Amino acid sequence: MSAPKSAARRPALTYGDDHLHTLQRHTFRYFWEETNPENGLIPDNTGADDTPASIAGVGFALASYPVAAERSFVPRAQAVDRTLATLRFFWNAPQGPMPDATGHRGFFYHFLDVTTGQRAWRCELSTIDTTILVAGALTAAAYFDRATTDEREVRRLADSLYRRVDWRWAQNGDATVSHGWKPETGFLRHRWQGYNEALILYVLGLGSPTHPLPEKSYRAWTSTYRWKKLYGYEFLFGAPLFMHQLSHLWIDFRGIQDAFMRRRGIDYFENSRRATYVNQQYAIRNPKNFRHYGQHAWGITASNGPGPTTRRVRGVIRRFLGYIARGVPYGPDDGTLAPWAVVASLPFAPEIVLPTLQHRAVTYPKMHNEYGLVCSFNPTFPGRGSGGSGWISHNHFALDQGPVILMIENYRSELIWRLMRSCPYVVAGLRRAGFTGSWLTSR
Repeated sequence: MSAPKSAARRPALTYGDDHLHTLQRHTFRYFWEETNPENGLIPDNTGADDTPASIAGVGFALASYPVAAERSFVPRAQAVDRTLATLRFFWNAPQGPMPDATGHRGFFYHFLDVTTGQRAWRCELSTIDTTILVAGALTAAAYFDRATTDEREVRRLADSLYRRVDWRWAQNGDATVSHGWKPETGFLRHRWQGYNEALILYVLGLGSPTHPLPEKSYRAWTSTYRWKKLYGYEFLFGAPLFMHQLSHLWIDFRGIQDAFMRRRGIDYFENSRRATYVNQQYAIRNPKNFRHYGQHAWGITASNGPGPTTRRVRGVIRRFLGYIARGVPYGPDDGTLAPWAVVASLPFAPEIVLPTLQHRAVTYPKMHNEYGLVCSFNPTFPGRGSGGSGWISHNHFALDQGPVILMIENYRSELIWRLMRSCPYVVAGLRRAGFTGSWLTSR
């Protein structure tokens, strides 16, 4: 089975641009209303009052402020003010090996106290979450390009934050990059290997003008890739759907190829499209016989869940999980679906995403609320008062909200892609990684 060709035109479906605009606007409310306006830190989720901020969530917020200004969700001046508050905090926050600092070597701790900005939960200095934070800052710098004092400061601070990141240090003497570091125990054992969301990490690391990764680092990473054929689709494997989405929030991979993709004859955009179809095909086959999986019920990725718990459902003992990276076809899979992951595939495969969104809007009206779509739901889990929907997550997560806003915008106008195509660090990183073709060659 060959992968279906990308749609040349948007399909004429009931779930149209007005619905996407409303969903995008409601989803943005989370970032605008839940954020601490003094420092730009936003709770990782709405589960508890003392939930710390995820720096990746802050990165998504920074990238969403240009969208909000462009779409008039908030006035441009207010978007600039919120962006400046965020960038000023991160630039001035304590850096060093102290356990209660905010960051070290230009990287930042994964979770920070929303009020004080100090490290929370003895968490790690996170390389990928810092990457997402910096990507958001560079997006804001590219958009807020006017010759005002405030917008100049946005550009200066974003550039300074990026230049401070010591990517070479994060290698810890090896070719690939470590997942992170703790002041108590040093570098984490795990490294960024195998295809995943770290594509943007290596691009930004290679593009650094101050502490760049060596080119061999990228080659070492791609040497750990796994190419698979599933349900008739050949693609670069990653089990959770988010692995095929996050780097694409910022980088337009259409028509550009590195050495690995040149050998395979496709690009990373086409690869993500095939991964989207694999996710849907797994749900259609439904090997574990979960309730309501099918053509319009897919989206298996990292998400909140009804567990951890075990329940007997229709005579079958099922183990349900909490927040975890679910994936196909090897799992974990407990019947939990993430609507945000469907939306985040919109640019890749609108011909299957839009019908899925329309189906869910009709079949599961409780999927929508004041902050857009619910994080996740599990029709198999026995729930009460859910109108047949099973379990529905009542929490919103910053990591889920961001991709919805950005990928809807890339589908509608390509705004984020256009901004980052103009970013010299992204261009330099892609070229050092060996990418050629399309818009990159013309630049």
